[in-house]
Amino acid sequence: MTPDDQFTAPLFAGVDVGGTNVKVGLVDNHGKIVADTKFPTSPSETPDVAIRQAREEFDALIESTGFQWSDVAAAGLGTPGPMDIHRGVILTPTNLPGWHNFPVQGKLAEVLGKPVTYANDAGAAAFGEFWVGGGQQHSSMVMITLGTGVGGGIIIDDISVDGANSHGAEIGHIVIDTREDARICGCGQAGHLEAYASATALVERTREAMGNPDAGTVLRDLIGETSPLSALMVATAADEGDPLAMKLVSETAVYLGRGIAQLAHLIDPAAFILGGAMNFGGSESPLGVKFLNEVKAEVRRLVFPVLGERLVLNFAKLGSEAGFVGAAGLARSQYNRTR
Repeated sequence: MTPDDQFTAPLFAGVDVGGTNVKVGLVDNHGKIVADTKFPTSPSETPDVAIRQAREEFDALIESTGFQWSDVAAAGLGTPGPMDIHRGVILTPTNLPGWHNFPVQGKLAEVLGKPVTYANDAGAAAFGEFWVGGGQQHSSMVMITLGTGVGGGIIIDDISVDGANSHGAEIGHIVIDTREDARICGCGQAGHLEAYASATALVERTREAMGNPDAGTVLRDLIGETSPLSALMVATAADEGDPLAMKLVSETAVYLGRGIAQLAHLIDPAAFILGGAMNFGGSESPLGVKFLNEVKAEVRRLVFPVLGERLVLNFAKLGSEAGFVGAAGLARSQYNRTR
């Protein structure tokens, strides 16, 4: 069997840089994964090390597939922010101290010998869902990722909305609470969505709620010296019917719905897609379905009737593969526009 029996050339390379791992993959012209792998990130080392290893991993992937490196038309790169996308520079990512102010796009292009399209990691994941995931039936889409923080991406007509200052789609920093005592976001500002709807925020809100001795919950019995409170622990307790945990998950849905309502009025996308690790089991879980329905209810309460009636809100489909698939997809779009 030849490569062409399964996949359609040209291929596109995707690199998704995270604080723990760098994921690399080859994707064909229709978004099908040809091969992929990952290797540990070395946060304190310079990115040159990771870039060289990425090339080595791509060479091994190519050899395993029967394709040639000449079959790869372009590459895409996603990194955590902040960044200057237009200059191809990663600025000061908190989880990658050795990568500060590094011209990562140009260096990767030099090592790979291919043009490289650069994107925010959440924007790359959003494009993956737009291209071949949960948003592929729609012409525009907003993806919101719920994890340690709240990230996202905005895709309109095959274009990732990055903004003039590379800070487009900073969805976690939408202001949903303007009170003087609003919760403080990890960025230091008050009232941001991330301070209410992230996994970090869920844990903080749970600790505060458990400070009330009258709040009955199994969570007190689950926490120990080796089992610190986590969003997954709250989700598990909610899935088992714990009243306090269920209340906190429902409150998270309301907060997220408020943020989505703002985006609906501002962008009016065809669909909203929820990704990230904190999906409460997703579409396969009764808790995940309940959470999604509660988000929808809050959005519909706040938006114009036509937006509420036509609201499309679903879970993401690609999981951890979305980042490198989307990076490759962005490279493909840029390649097609410049041919």
